[in-house]
Amino acid sequence: MQYAIELYFDKETEQNLANLAQSVADRKLSTRFLEWKTRPHLTLTCFNDVDEQKCIEKLAEFAQSHQQMPAYIGSVGMFSDTKTVFASPIMNDGMYRFQRELCEHLKGFDAAGYEWYRPNRWVPHCTLALTKDDDEEVFYKASNLILHEFKKMSGKFVSIGLVKISFPVEEIYTAELGN
Repeated sequence: MQYAIELYFDKETEQNLANLAQSVADRKLSTRFLEWKTRPHLTLTCFNDVDEQKCIEKLAEFAQSHQQMPAYIGSVGMFSDTKTVFASPIMNDGMYRFQRELCEHLKGFDAAGYEWYRPNRWVPHCTLALTKDDDEEVFYKASNLILHEFKKMSGKFVSIGLVKISFPVEEIYTAELGN
């Protein structure tokens, strides 16, 4: 089974991002992202397999020793190979350090094959539309829609969670970051 560690937004920022994803579905372009039943997030790292209880314990320790962080969502981007449209956070040293420290704290779990979620290769993004399984034109229409509706936003990253990458995504554990 595959797992991911996700970084979650405050409720208002989460809702604003969810509204953008919902717009794609409401316009009958694509519903694939919503079908995953995951909430807006940044994926921090992925694993092929974990001992869930051990991972939960390590994640709880990590969350206790880390504070909430500002979340500035400043742009929209696309992965043309996977036909994914996403919102991008404005990154800073603290966020890169947070991800690097998390990966170090969870060292020992099998992360082979997830090089794009490892330190120095991480492309932080919040998915808004997954259109790879749709007609190619949907990718461009969804991108255009999100580009027109997107507004910069400020909020906070408030929690981290362990999820099982299944269809739909299964949230296993969430830990609040310190204030």
